[in-house]
Amino acid sequence: MTIPSEASPHMALVTGASSGIGRCIAIELAKRKFSIVIDHYRDPEGAATTLDRIREVDGDGWTYEADVGNASEVDGLFTAIENRGKLAVLVNNAAVQTFASLMELKEEDWDRTIRTNLKGSFLCTQRAARLMAGTGGGAIVNIGSGANQIPFPKLGDYCASKGGIEMLTKVAAVELGPQGIRVNCIAPGAIENERTKAESPNYGETWGSITPLRRVGTEQDIADAVAFLVSPQASFISGQTLFVDGGLWTKNEWPYE
Repeated sequence: MTIPSEASPHMALVTGASSGIGRCIAIELAKRKFSIVIDHYRDPEGAATTLDRIREVDGDGWTYEADVGNASEVDGLFTAIENRGKLAVLVNNAAVQTFASLMELKEEDWDRTIRTNLKGSFLCTQRAARLMAGTGGGAIVNIGSGANQIPFPKLGDYCASKGGIEMLTKVAAVELGPQGIRVNCIAPGAIENERTKAESPNYGETWGSITPLRRVGTEQDIADAVAFLVSPQASFISGQTLFVDGGLWTKNEWPYE
C-alpha cells in the first residue's frame, strides 16, 4: 500500500511515545498529517506532554495507556483504534533494557525485556495487521538497534530482543506483503538524548569520536527515517533494516569495558 498523501487523516500508532525517540517520531508523523495514537505505560504526564507538542505543530492525536507485553491491554488499545477510524501506520518503539553481565542477569529482567521489546512488537504487529488487512494495507516500522548486528556486552537481554525484532520484521514482511502491508526495521546508532546522557555524561564525545561521520545521532534523525519509510517514496521497500548510525555499526566498535 502507498500511504496516503500529507492531507491524510489516518492514524499512526507510536508505542512508547511519552518520551525520547518515540515522542520525536510522534511529532514528526503529526507534521505529516497523521492523527497520532500516543501509547504509553505508566507515564500519563509524559504522554500529555507529547500531545501538547503535537498540537504545537498543528497536529492532533490522543493518548492511551497500554502495556505492549500484555495481550489483553493490547487488545483494548486496538479496539479503541478501530472504533476511531483507520490505522495506517504502526511504529513499534517501546523498549526496555538491563545492564548486567550474562552470568548475573536476573531471570525476571530477561523476561521483562523480552516481553516488552519482542513480545510487544509481535502483539502490536499482529493486531495492527488484522486491522490494516481489512482496510487496504499500511506500514509498520520496528525500532531495532545496532544490537541487531553485533553483540553489546552486558546487554544480553536487549540484544536477544532486538535480534528477534529484525527477524520478526522479515517474516512479517513476507507474510503481510500480499495484504499491502509493508514492514521495515530501523537500527539506530548512538543517539544522544536525555536517557543516554544520563547513562553516560560523556556520551556524545565517546560515541561521536568513533562514528565515521564524527557525530552522534539525534532523535530527529530517527524520526526522519521513520517518516521516509511510511511515505509514498518508500512504497516498494519492505523487509529491510535501515541502519541510521552515521556508519557506526559498519565499524563495529564498542568503547566500553
